[in-house]
Amino acid sequence: MLKITQICFTTMKILLAFDFDNTIIDDNSDTWIVRCAPEKKLPIELQDSYEKGFWTEFMGRVFQYLGDEGVREDEMKRTVTSMPFTPGMVELLNFISKNKDKFDCIIISDSNSVFIDWILEAASFHDVFDKVFTNPAAFDGSGHLTVKNYHAHSCNRCPKNLCKNVVLVEFIDKQLQQGVNYTQIVYVGDGGNDLCPVTFLKKNDVAMPRKGYALQKTLSRMSQNLEPMECCVVAWSSGVEIISHLQFLIKE
Repeated sequence: MLKITQICFTTMKILLAFDFDNTIIDDNSDTWIVRCAPEKKLPIELQDSYEKGFWTEFMGRVFQYLGDEGVREDEMKRTVTSMPFTPGMVELLNFISKNKDKFDCIIISDSNSVFIDWILEAASFHDVFDKVFTNPAAFDGSGHLTVKNYHAHSCNRCPKNLCKNVVLVEFIDKQLQQGVNYTQIVYVGDGGNDLCPVTFLKKNDVAMPRKGYALQKTLSRMSQNLEPMECCVVAWSSGVEIISHLQFLIKE
């Protein structure tokens, strides 16, 4: 009787994980939308209602206010899609698009699904990304934009709506079950909430913090305090620098 040996084929790729605000786009989409408000500012009592760690709830109140003031979907879309991309980012996304056989690409963002969809669609960059993890948003029957927390988690370092490390680990585990094994993870971000996933990275991985922003300053401070990262750290100010490093990685 013939013995049948099952062969498991594993795809080997590099995983690129991106933050969105101040990384792919050169501003914060949640604060940019305030341009739609009367006099382009929020009432003081609304501004003062923000509690640390509860940004998504705060943005829910901002969207409610904008809706109450008669700001509609088309105006919000025009405003959001006018946001500039970070320098060199269009070139970087085009480079990734041409090399999708070597890279998988995801976004993990504290923005919301509506804003990210609008921006990627307007620039024809939807196909660059295999998955977008962010706070789900939708317009309700009265035309108000509503937003919910992405998930619940137990990490005490992250805002209660999103731990990017939990998202990253779950995605990698799920991909492995599908036969996709990542040779390296490259994490590109700028903010304080990008620190948690960066600390998960291993020796072969690369953290790419944007120069002059919170993540790079924190990693620099950790290095000076002899709390070095296990991964390699490569700071950037233009997407063109990221292209150069990715070209180096795929030639290795």
